[in-house]
Amino acid sequence: MVALPDESLVAKYASGCNEAFDVLLRRHQSRLFSYILSVVKNRDMADDIFQDTFVKAIMTIRQGRYSESGRFFSWLTRIAHNLIIDTFRQAKAENVVSADAGETDVLNRRELSEGNIEDHLASVQIDCDVRRLVAALPDNQREVLEMRYYRDMSFKEIADQTNVSINTALGRMRYAIINMRRLAERNHIALTV
Repeated sequence: MVALPDESLVAKYASGCNEAFDVLLRRHQSRLFSYILSVVKNRDMADDIFQDTFVKAIMTIRQGRYSESGRFFSWLTRIAHNLIIDTFRQAKAENVVSADAGETDVLNRRELSEGNIEDHLASVQIDCDVRRLVAALPDNQREVLEMRYYRDMSFKEIADQTNVSINTALGRMRYAIINMRRLAERNHIALTV
């Protein structure tokens, strides 16, 4: 399988061969991580963006939305680049401080925000459904998913805490997402509003 070109491996993975994705990961991980690290200049941030890149790639391929031909690494790099931009935008937005000096800001109230009760109820239902799906996962997959999304831990921190490699943590996350998607489809659970 190692001799197959990227596009063949992507097709095999899309049809259910998880080993094909492992080959793609090993083939591109060093070069992709080097690219991310050269841009962000922070190893922990690079680890997170690297892992998120592959999680996004997994989800896109599994959903049948991957349509590049012959340029898998370029596609991965574009995903990583977009995640880098999002990371920097988020960091910039978090550093914005309100100029309001008063205790209460009349215009900055939650109840005045956009949205309505239906949106709120749908969001609550989705959250409930996601928690049920997470609870149904095998222990090692649930542990990684909860550490990543509920405790906001980096994959390096997860690997250290669970005494596994970063690739194993990534694999467990990948299988958690695959299993959650299968459970959602089997139980007719929509995870979007």
